[in-house]
Amino acid sequence: MGTGSRSPRALVTALTVVVTAAAATLTAAAPAGAAPAAACTGYVGLTFDDGPSGNTTRLLDALRHNGLRATMFNQGQYAAANPSLVRAQVAAGMWVGNHSYTHPHLTRLSQTQIDSEISRTQQAIATAGGGTPKLFRPPYGETNATVRSVAARHGLTEIIWHVDSQDWNGASTDAIVQSAARLTNGQVILMHDWSANTLAAIPRIAQTLASRGLCPGTISPQTGRAVSPG
Repeated sequence: MGTGSRSPRALVTALTVVVTAAAATLTAAAPAGAAPAAACTGYVGLTFDDGPSGNTTRLLDALRHNGLRATMFNQGQYAAANPSLVRAQVAAGMWVGNHSYTHPHLTRLSQTQIDSEISRTQQAIATAGGGTPKLFRPPYGETNATVRSVAARHGLTEIIWHVDSQDWNGASTDAIVQSAARLTNGQVILMHDWSANTLAAIPRIAQTLASRGLCPGTISPQTGRAVSPG
């Protein structure tokens, strides 16, 4: 055989090297933190209240870098003051919900006042580019029949939570991660846009959920539970 030809075994070896290199290239190109759909055996709802804030950009960066999506329950007053951040939430693949305009104790207000809090927030979020919310979280989780009926008139489903991260109460990053580890299929966790400890917990939350086959989902207006984003 001349020097310009190869044996069958050499050709097979060369082909194997090429295929292996191609596979490695595809693997390297996968988004950081992204889990394949086949790995999802259940879905959970990650929610962040009280934004948008000065922490929103960092939070969105952390969520995207770790392959997570979440529902952002925005206050109307902050959406009106920071429309670019509402648009950034949507651009990052997040869903935007209504969290009242000024974060009052709604159960202490009149029906007219409740309606104002909810309707102004719907308008502020829509004007900012966040779409028309379908989900509503009452401040402090305080609700009654009047609050629910007013929300329903605006096409909103009330969403509370199954797990409270306690980040609003000074919970440590470790404690927030442990709270997320308690989530089961369909459940929703309460977190906050402004919490530095929650921001620090994001990578570990992503790892914990992935290790259990749980993926971030959207919250169904029909059931109030997390479901596949698809």
